[in-house]
Amino acid sequence: MAHGLPRKIRIAFIVQMAMASLAILLAFYVVALLFKYSFVQATLQEEARHYWSLYEASPAQPPPNTHVVRGYLVERGYSTLNLPPALRGLGPGFHELDAEGQMVWVDQREAGTLYLVFLRDQAMRTAVWFAVIPAVAALFTIYGATWLTYRASSRLVSPVAWLARHVSRWDPRQPDVAALAPDRLPADIQGEARQLARALHALGQRVEAHVARERDFTRDASHELRTPLTVIRVASDIALAEAAEPRVVRSLQRIQRAARDMEAVVDAFLILARGEDVEPQSEWFDVCEVVYGEAENARSMLGDKPVELAVEGRGQPRLFAPPRGLHVVLGNLLRNAGSYTDRGQVRVVVEDGAVEVSDTGIGMSADELAHAFEPFYRGDRPQGPGLGLPIVRRLCDRFGWTVQLVSSVDAGTTATVRFPDARPPD
Repeated sequence: MAHGLPRKIRIAFIVQMAMASLAILLAFYVVALLFKYSFVQATLQEEARHYWSLYEASPAQPPPNTHVVRGYLVERGYSTLNLPPALRGLGPGFHELDAEGQMVWVDQREAGTLYLVFLRDQAMRTAVWFAVIPAVAALFTIYGATWLTYRASSRLVSPVAWLARHVSRWDPRQPDVAALAPDRLPADIQGEARQLARALHALGQRVEAHVARERDFTRDASHELRTPLTVIRVASDIALAEAAEPRVVRSLQRIQRAARDMEAVVDAFLILARGEDVEPQSEWFDVCEVVYGEAENARSMLGDKPVELAVEGRGQPRLFAPPRGLHVVLGNLLRNAGSYTDRGQVRVVVEDGAVEVSDTGIGMSADELAHAFEPFYRGDRPQGPGLGLPIVRRLCDRFGWTVQLVSSVDAGTTATVRFPDARPPD
């Protein structure tokens, strides 16, 4: 898990250490500035005031001369030639002499001018003891505490990471839940992590049972639903061969068409019930044959309506897919076109990569068109359960086809099914 929880925790601690280091270094820099411009300056001023108080008591008092501070006094009226060259010409106040590595405080009084020099080397040693060493110690303390906290956090999240790795390797069709069985969990998985493992194990078992039930249903339904339909078709064929009365012949033909439609619907539902990774039984077939067959069925459904159904073949595409799927798609489109067209024309156009079904019926409003592919949506239309177009969309998505509707009220509807993988005839 490249972006798992342990990695995020590690990044969080690294960022925390980096920010803490930056904060301490910034604090050290501020302390150094304060030491240079506040502590040293205040020390020299205090040293100057102390010297002048001693000078008032005894003018023979020599200037300060210690390990850190060097003092020079130029009494009023005397020359500054006795001063080091770097100090000559300095006015009252604080001065920093980078070349000599010195910080100088010049204090001018009536009795003369006092020059106090603070040696930078001594100042840096003092800064090291009072700033650098505490800063380094604080950094190492933070690093140590962060490392210990990271190790503790890693131990806490390791059970969750272990569970995540196992669950990520599950196959949705057959999840391997045996590793999450309570008696097979590692000893370090305790508390909430063990409860989560038990819940995932139970969930995996339910998923396994659900997949098994779905597989059994698909297998059983494929057999049990086809058997009575086959009986109906065979019986109607026998009865049709012996029938003489036209009305009986028409009724038997309707039974045959309904049985074929039911077989196509059953096949479509079984295809949709299978998972995406289970390929349906496909074959190469001619789209025009399916179109003409469904058009013939649609003509019988129109009955005595003053509606003409015309088929125009501008191409002869071939598809590699279950033919029943296209039967269901075109059957639903033609059934809708015939149901909502009371007069005029239903027209089917076959092109090299598409089939277009258009009618001159009542059409759909913009709101109805937006919800047309939603299950059980019928708008203001009383006919049908509202499943035809949703099934068309699902089948098209299953086979990689696309379906598009264009419609307006009282101007008819045009449905276009496109086949990206269509091929010309051999």
